[in-house]
Amino acid sequence: MREVRLSDGVVALSPLRLDDVEAHLAGEDEALVRWLNGGPGTREGVEAYVRHCREQWGAAGPLRAFGIRVGAVEALAGTIDLRWEGEGLAPGQVNVAYGLYPSWRGRGLATRAVLLACRYAAGEGARQVVIQVDPGNPASAAVARRAGFIPGEPPCRSPDATFDRYVRDLHGAAQ
Repeated sequence: MREVRLSDGVVALSPLRLDDVEAHLAGEDEALVRWLNGGPGTREGVEAYVRHCREQWGAAGPLRAFGIRVGAVEALAGTIDLRWEGEGLAPGQVNVAYGLYPSWRGRGLATRAVLLACRYAAGEGARQVVIQVDPGNPASAAVARRAGFIPGEPPCRSPDATFDRYVRDLHGAAQ
């Protein structure tokens, strides 16, 4: 597997690794479970997810999951993933989902990670990035707006929920 590393000098993104499992479990809180994970993580479940992510990287699959890393030691501050396939995505669109652990929130790190992910997606041929946000999660919507996303139509509906869509065209984002 080719190791990918993106950085803006403050935040670095690199593929999730098995040695991230402990930090992820330690950082997971109620908000992360509610808005991103869909349920509390277990060691076995997170390890299986990381292995799946590594397989996706190796096979150039539709999922690219990154750890959001901060500081000289690149501490794991959260995760961000890009999905090139999914309900409601048109050809050329990629969905981005992100979450930070509580001690890293409120510092602009999620916005920086989204911008790096957009640059990566553009370099991989995506034309537009979509962020789907639960209407009850204003912090995530604020990240999307700060990263240059605009409200998209229509909202994404699933049997369990409706999500607001934010979109950003990627022309020129790969530079």
